[in-house]
Amino acid sequence: MDASLRMSSEATPGRLDEIRLSRVPVYIGALTVLVIAGPFIGLVFATAWSHFGFAAGDGHAIGVSLGYSLIALLLIVALGTPLAWWLARHSFPGKWLVEAFILLALLTPPLALGILLAALYGPYGAVGSVVKHTGIHLTNSPVAFVLAQFYSALPYYVLTARAAFEGVPRDLEQIALTLGQSPWQTFLRVSLPLSRLGLAAGIALAWVRALGEFGVVLIVAYYPQGIPVKLWVNLQDIGLQAVYPLLWVFFLVAMPLPLLLGLASRRQRLL
Repeated sequence: MDASLRMSSEATPGRLDEIRLSRVPVYIGALTVLVIAGPFIGLVFATAWSHFGFAAGDGHAIGVSLGYSLIALLLIVALGTPLAWWLARHSFPGKWLVEAFILLALLTPPLALGILLAALYGPYGAVGSVVKHTGIHLTNSPVAFVLAQFYSALPYYVLTARAAFEGVPRDLEQIALTLGQSPWQTFLRVSLPLSRLGLAAGIALAWVRALGEFGVVLIVAYYPQGIPVKLWVNLQDIGLQAVYPLLWVFFLVAMPLPLLLGLASRRQRLL
């Protein structure tokens, strides 16, 4: 009895060291969260709540960002989903080149991407000079705004959606095909439902990316001004305090969709 107590007492310091070491990632994680949350917590105290009010044109900027971002998101999902599925399920000559272009669009700095779009879609660009004869301007117009958001957010959605489709077991798709389902029916009834969590994450990411895009929009579609450009204009023309109200609205507008999709995905995992 005494020997067993002595052995347990001797093992206690080592066990305590293991417990302390196991808590290190928790402490580091908590510190990291605090560092990330710091600027947003600071915003609460930096905002002059007694003089909280919007600058002229803020309401219009909110409407522009919301309306055109939704249009861009619909285009991204409509065009990006087939592309993501194609890359996930097919091998073909030159596939690496397609992947390289998607990565280029993802890695190109926003201002540089805006310059490239202006060179192509501007009034003297190869596409813009032709399209302008129809009365459609691809710079400083609603179409240009959607175009800029589409280019900035599409790669994020395609890469996320492709990973979601790659996570669907091919055996299940093959079973559906052997049961008489067409490839289109298999996609709708098997591939799409099983990849919905990843697709939801891609939609949320694309939404936030499109809504918050500044560099590309600044070059291609300074007008009509959305929230990011209006934030910059307010900062330059009025000062820092004029930025905070519109910044609060941006967070309130940008966060609901990712949060709702995140909650829906968590609920599906639990089920």
